[in-house]
Amino acid sequence: MPYYRAVAQAPAPTPQRIGVLLINLGTPDSPSYLDVQRYLREFLSDRRVIDTARPVWLPILYGLILPLRPLRSARNYRKIWMPDGSPLAVYSSRLTDRVAERLRESFGDSVRVALGMSYGKPAVAQALKALLEQNVRRLLVLPLYPQYCSSTTGSAFDRTVAALGRWRWLPETRFVNDYHADEGYIGALAARIEEHWRGAGERTHLVLSYHGIPASCARAGDPYEAQARSTTAAVVARLKLDAGSFTHCYQSRFGRVEWIKPCIGDALAQLVQRGVRKLTVASPSFAVDCLETLEEIAIQYRARFRRLGGDELTLVAGLNDDPRHAELLSALIRRHLYGWI
Repeated sequence: MPYYRAVAQAPAPTPQRIGVLLINLGTPDSPSYLDVQRYLREFLSDRRVIDTARPVWLPILYGLILPLRPLRSARNYRKIWMPDGSPLAVYSSRLTDRVAERLRESFGDSVRVALGMSYGKPAVAQALKALLEQNVRRLLVLPLYPQYCSSTTGSAFDRTVAALGRWRWLPETRFVNDYHADEGYIGALAARIEEHWRGAGERTHLVLSYHGIPASCARAGDPYEAQARSTTAAVVARLKLDAGSFTHCYQSRFGRVEWIKPCIGDALAQLVQRGVRKLTVASPSFAVDCLETLEEIAIQYRARFRRLGGDELTLVAGLNDDPRHAELLSALIRRHLYGWI
């Protein structure tokens, strides 16, 4: 069997097209122990995610983490699972459809859009195959991570290159690193928070919680922390918040290494000590709602805030498949297609 795949032969009248590949992190196929274990094995085997020597890491992964962690993770997934599947998968798919619809309005049939996951299904390789079989000759890759991080955006790049590396013919390719300061993204975030406050009938202290990364990554030059702070500065400026009415922090720590600070747990305790009893939490680093927002924030940290003495913690819904989200991504894509169309 040849190592390289043959170029997909589209029917003769098929026009040459541009492909847009949206990439998100991924999710288990179901909230069962085995599916969660399979997902975690793929995720935690990625060197971009765990940059520890394999002889040290693999015995820990296979001996301790994979037998035990899926038990807790599967329970957590079951708390948020939707009738159609994992929230991350459902919202990512709906968002992809809406982006495709908007690009079709602008470019007709000359642009095709597909969704791939770095881990799980649909795999990046599957999505690329589907695009190339539609006579895609130019490819734009857009990871759904507003802030660049090696373990997310970098991994999406790796998966794309690895998948393309098995094709005999390669499309001309562009890669979007981030959109942390994009005006459309900042405007959509601010509007989402404003709508949340209007629905609640009041403005409460705003916590902007981002997925954390190990401090060693930031020291090594990963721009994620700086870009996260840039996003926060832009959002609070748009909302006209003073310094005492918002908090910037990080969540989702894993293992015993040092992580960038402040962590959300410490931030909640400090806010209670200041007398803050009501919180609004938004998670700008997540394009769509997922385990980290719907379970970690809305369930775990809500309960923790109450135990600390707080009264109410509410989660701002992610941008998900909101029309504004599809529009800002479509506008971003149009800019990056400049010169191709």
